[in-house]
Amino acid sequence: MGDNSVKPITKHDESNKPKEEYVHSVFESIADKYDIMNDITSFRQHKLWRNFAMKKMNIEPGNTAIDLCCGTCDWTISIAQASETGHIVGLDFSESMLQVGQQKVNQKGLDNQITLVQGNAMSLPFDDNSFDYATIGFGLRNVPDYNQVLKEMKRVVKPGGMVVCLELSKVTWQPFKGLYNFYFSKMLPMIGKIIAKRYDQYKWLPESVALFPGREELAEEFRKVGLVQVEAYPLTGGIAALHIGIKESQNV
Repeated sequence: MGDNSVKPITKHDESNKPKEEYVHSVFESIADKYDIMNDITSFRQHKLWRNFAMKKMNIEPGNTAIDLCCGTCDWTISIAQASETGHIVGLDFSESMLQVGQQKVNQKGLDNQITLVQGNAMSLPFDDNSFDYATIGFGLRNVPDYNQVLKEMKRVVKPGGMVVCLELSKVTWQPFKGLYNFYFSKMLPMIGKIIAKRYDQYKWLPESVALFPGREELAEEFRKVGLVQVEAYPLTGGIAALHIGIKESQNV
C-alpha cells in the first residue's frame, strides 16, 4: 500500500460503436484537465452532489462496490474510504482517465483496496450478485444504451444491493432555467476552449444532456429494469439529479 508507481490497468474488450468511439475520444483528450474543468464548470457543486449521494448510500465498513464510468476516480475513492476494508472496482473505457485515477488512488494509499478496470459499462466482466453497490457518476448519458447499463448494474449487485446514478439533468425552474441554459450552452464551451484547449468537446456536453431523460423519466427507466424503492432527488435547482434503486432480495 502507498506504492506511488502506476499499476498496469486491467483491460476488457469494448464494443465498437460510433457513439462510444466519439465519447472515448472526448475523454481521452480532456483527461488531464477533467478535474479542474469539473470544478470550474459546476462551481464545485459536483463535490456537494457526491457528498449528498454518499449520505443516501450509507455505506458500511466492508461493503463492496463497482463504480462505472469512474473517470479520474473521485467517487471511487470516496466509496473506498467509506467502506474502509471492502473491495472497490472502478471501471472506465478511457485509459487516459484511468491513468489519472490510478495516480490519485496510489497517492491515497488505496491501491490494495481499489482495482481499476478498462472496460465496457454495457457488458461488465463480473458475475451476477458480486457487489453491494453499483454506482455511475456523470457517465450514464454518455453510453450508447443506458437501459442496458442499468440492467448490468442491477445484475452485478447482490439481492438487496443498491444501484446509484449521479447525473446532470434538466433544469425546470424559471428564471434559473434560462440563465443556466445560456451558461451551459454558450459560456461553458468557451471556458473549455480557454482552460482545456477543447471547444468541441465541451460544446458536446450540453448536447448530451439535452438528449438524456429528465429526472422523472430516468426514475421510470430504473423501474423498467426491475429496480424497486426508486428515489430521485433534484440537486441545485435540477442541474443534477441523484437516482437510487434497490435490487429485490428474492431475485437470486
